[in-house]
Amino acid sequence: MTQRARVRPTPATTALMGAILFGFGIEIITGAWRNPEILAAIGAIVPGRGYWRLVTAMFLHGDGTIQGDLLHLGMNLFALFQLGRLYELMFGTRRFVFIYFVSGLIASIASYYHLPPNGSSVGASGAIFGILGAFVFSVQRSPRWRHEKWARSLVAQCIFWIAANIVIGLKIPQIDNAAHIGGLIAGLILGAVLPHRVPPPPPGATVVDVQPYDE
Repeated sequence: MTQRARVRPTPATTALMGAILFGFGIEIITGAWRNPEILAAIGAIVPGRGYWRLVTAMFLHGDGTIQGDLLHLGMNLFALFQLGRLYELMFGTRRFVFIYFVSGLIASIASYYHLPPNGSSVGASGAIFGILGAFVFSVQRSPRWRHEKWARSLVAQCIFWIAANIVIGLKIPQIDNAAHIGGLIAGLILGAVLPHRVPPPPPGATVVDVQPYDE
């Protein structure tokens, strides 16, 4: 009898994607996806207005235009689906959630102090950059993954995408590069300092791709 492979769940990534979609639903209901002033009013980062926005902005997307909202939302959901699920599978849900929110908050703070007086900022990309950065040292320091050729190749890919996205951000004024760099630095530091435990013996069930454990 053939044993069926099973895919481990990634509850945190799924929940975050659901929360981001919920935030976009609020944008549609309020009309914020077509009006940058409403987008700023419902939770975007705005200099001098409420520190609670450092969190709410992580679940809003766009620039107050339908095209900009859909593009921003789609790119971040795709990146979170790819990077978030993989990091959560490899290093555990608790570590992923901690790095995601700490990086996201640092990114929001960087954006808050970098924005012009009449500017605003939204998006999960700072937190996603944090996960991207965390991969670099998490893999290299992990007793489980540092000897895997594919995992070391993943680090090289992460470094390439970090460099490419920062260059793109420098060329496009609408991109909040301060948030990206702030989240990235936070992720790099957390990946470098958070302790790694030796993984437990693998369970008997066959698992697709990677075997997660909660560090």
